[in-house]
Amino acid sequence: MTRWRRIYAGSPPPKSTRPSALGGANPAAAGQRRTMGWISEVSVTDSLGGSGGGLFAGTAWHYARYRPGYPQAFFDDLVRQFGLDGTGRLLDLGCGTGQLTLPLAGHVAEAVGMDPEPEMLAEAAGQAKAINVTNVTWTQGSSTDLPGDLGRFRLVTMGRSFHWMDREHVLAVLDDMVDDVGGIVLANDSCLVRPSTPWQHAIEELQPHFLPPDVMPPDPLPGRMNAPIDHRSHEEVLAVSPFRHVHRRIYESARPWTVEQVIGYLYSTSLPLRRLLGDRRGAFEHAITDALLAIDPNGRFIEPVTLEVLTATKR
Repeated sequence: MTRWRRIYAGSPPPKSTRPSALGGANPAAAGQRRTMGWISEVSVTDSLGGSGGGLFAGTAWHYARYRPGYPQAFFDDLVRQFGLDGTGRLLDLGCGTGQLTLPLAGHVAEAVGMDPEPEMLAEAAGQAKAINVTNVTWTQGSSTDLPGDLGRFRLVTMGRSFHWMDREHVLAVLDDMVDDVGGIVLANDSCLVRPSTPWQHAIEELQPHFLPPDVMPPDPLPGRMNAPIDHRSHEEVLAVSPFRHVHRRIYESARPWTVEQVIGYLYSTSLPLRRLLGDRRGAFEHAITDALLAIDPNGRFIEPVTLEVLTATKR
């Protein structure tokens, strides 16, 4: 169990479960039905094979199963800070497979999860159905599609996604979409492939030996996808935006990993590793397994995690 410590506040640890399944191929189906850019739960669930062709195309199966979630203390703090009482609306921008959308859906009247990848939305809709969450609409799109006809929201969340966006533009557009008493949430945590431990360094050193020489893992800088490179921190960008009242919280934890979870995570990143490996995938998995077990024969690895959460309001 990952144990979280809330910094600047106090802290219950969350419970976490992970399915154990490695290497399942993304299911494929045809006939996706779209209406005005919105994808209903039925059409997404019936169309797992489509792809937006973006950075995370083909990663959704692993993303849903091996991307870590967020601590319960973080959700408790959001509910308390923004008075989420079952009313109001939530927009989760860059929602992936719903790691933020689904835990928060029970605290709002309606949630909208938006992501460019149809496969991500399909996995998210499937998970919503499995846990009987019925108040979420999943829509295909990116920050460049805002505002569209999405309406207004009390809260907009961006988990591990804001750095891919044209941040100034997104905040300017959100000014007209977020209620005056609402706000935005930026959540970013440590990344397994940015090493801070010997076992993470072993992965970093091994991975390039299995990739084409001209392939480098994406190294996102703010604005990288849709605007010029901008080295300012998120806090600096927020300070000159309509959401200039910023509160920062840090949550620290020690996150456990198994070999299976490590490999599953590697297949969930914006580097399309599983596709790039081709028929070398088996050899890669064996090499990762051998390297990790040489460090800890018990196959248990700990990642020190720092989750930074910025909440920003207009007043």
